[in-house]
Amino acid sequence: MRAIQAGRAGGPDVLEPADLPEPTPGPGEVLVRTAAAGVNFIDTYRRSGAYPMPFPHIPGSEGAGTVTAVGDGVTDLSVGDPVAWADSPDSYAEFVRVKVARAIPVPDGVGLDVAAALPLQGLTAHYLATSTYPVQAGDTILVHAGAGGVGLLLTQLATARGARVITTVSTAEKEQLSRAAGAAEVIRYDLLKDLTGELPGLVRELAGGGLPVVYDGVGRSTFDASLACLRPRGLMVLFGAASGPVPPFDLQRLNAGGSLYVTRPTLGHYIATTEELRGRAGELFAAAQAGTLQVRIGARFPLAEARGAHEALEGRATTGKVILELG
Repeated sequence: MRAIQAGRAGGPDVLEPADLPEPTPGPGEVLVRTAAAGVNFIDTYRRSGAYPMPFPHIPGSEGAGTVTAVGDGVTDLSVGDPVAWADSPDSYAEFVRVKVARAIPVPDGVGLDVAAALPLQGLTAHYLATSTYPVQAGDTILVHAGAGGVGLLLTQLATARGARVITTVSTAEKEQLSRAAGAAEVIRYDLLKDLTGELPGLVRELAGGGLPVVYDGVGRSTFDASLACLRPRGLMVLFGAASGPVPPFDLQRLNAGGSLYVTRPTLGHYIATTEELRGRAGELFAAAQAGTLQVRIGARFPLAEARGAHEALEGRATTGKVILELG
């Protein structure tokens, strides 16, 4: 089968096309012919060695396709069924083994490209808006990187729950995308001379005070400003580190800021059971099916050009979702 391998830790140049044996599904697994694979920042962290991984390895953990074989004990999926997944390894490949417990049935009317683009970022946006901090009607919230994959989806989900969403973006094009997703106010942080010094004042002016929650997937470069945007007992949700990890900090800052809360959630803890995984995914797919949730695929690359996909993602040259297509 066609696949992409990272032969060693390093930059995008370590990604190389490879011809590898087609896998066989084990008990409780299905084999899926991949239609498209999602490209995510965690793939770059694993490729670079920032997250420990064996080498060589096939990157990727997200995708969608059609079941071609089933393993022993599989009764609820059949050959020909369309499925998606958010956490199955070795996904930059023509065939992927997926545990049935982690497979997400794809409903009619949802294309496999959308099904591949939605799981990881969509499930992340869903748990952030419904569980980590359940957004309420009348809330004013801040979403960093509002034109990114999670940002666009989170803005739509929060707006649908009645929130007023402020976002940050870095270009005029991204501002337009964020507003189209429902952002009431958009702050261009590329136009600020001192993000940490200026952003909290702008946010508080727009919101009429501090915020109940800030969703921050950027990390190092925005963390201090995010804390300063919160009202007393507000919640800082740090769900990513696109600009780098946040250094250790004095917890007394939370006291001084108004008895603040900080959480560092991860998707796995919010889709730990098949019931929760499929429940969240079912709501997302239903919204996409109905047209009330728009899934933006900002860049499509052939599987063989995975290196270019990583370069675009790390270079902040993309909006929405990046996928690899295996036509």
